Amino acid sequence: MAQRFQGEFSPNTPQMSPAAHFKGRRPMRFGARLNIYAGLPIIALLPSLFQPVSAMLVDMGGVASLAFAAWLTREGVKAEDAYQLRIVARRPVIPRKMLGAVFCGIGAGLLVWGGSWAVTNAAAIALFVGILHLLAFGVDPFENKGITSSNTAAERRLAEKIDAAETLLQEMRAAVTRTGQSDLEARMIAFQQTAQSMFRQIESDPRDLNAARRYLGVYLEGARDASVKFADLYNSQPDPALKSRFEGLLDDLERDFAARTGQLAQTDTADLDLDIELLRERLARETR
Repeated sequence: MAQRFQGEFSPNTPQMSPAAHFKGRRPMRFGARLNIYAGLPIIALLPSLFQPVSAMLVDMGGVASLAFAAWLTREGVKAEDAYQLRIVARRPVIPRKMLGAVFCGIGAGLLVWGGSWAVTNAAAIALFVGILHLLAFGVDPFENKGITSSNTAAERRLAEKIDAAETLLQEMRAAVTRTGQSDLEARMIAFQQTAQSMFRQIESDPRDLNAARRYLGVYLEGARDASVKFADLYNSQPDPALKSRFEGLLDDLERDFAARTGQLAQTDTADLDLDIELLRERLARETR
């Protein structure tokens, strides 16, 4: 019996709308600046190729420093965005944006020095460019967020648990991205946002941590491992059935995490109602 072929571009095959590919994606802050920044080392590299050997080597050192500064700055912006989204967060261990400013200044200084061999001019340009970098991208967070000195042990433990869970999500997303399937990545982003909603719920009420411990640890670790194995298998031999099963896994994860987050929120509401009722009873006794 003849079977109707259905592929990605078949008329009757369900298509994911272009908007769905971008669902849940947040535009990166300073996106245009970072893209221009990434192109500067390439622009600076071309003239250096036509310099004498000594000047060329110095200029290439400046180009490498600029490229490293661009990467540091992009990673610093990512880390700060993640920090801003969190209710409880530790400050970045490495001040990437500030280091980016330092290497950007060094790179500019080397490029100037290699062209003129004027140390004073190169130092002045390096300082000026470093300051401009800080004005353009700002500095890294200096303080922990939501972690007080009165209960640091518990709060740091909570921050560590959330950090570990966020890392598992990032590894899971990286594995899905390796497949090159934009529809799968969109589903992964949706699940990532659902899981992060649970994280924010736990941060707002740390008492929920014990109730969600398996979700932050065992379940996410299993999901990460399954994602890595899926990406390896799918990249070696694309299989629509395998992709469909993994899509089902993402759907199940998103549904279960959302349901658990709702249960945590309802428990908090029930606890508040109980506290209010007990307070009313106490006030009633005091006024008799």
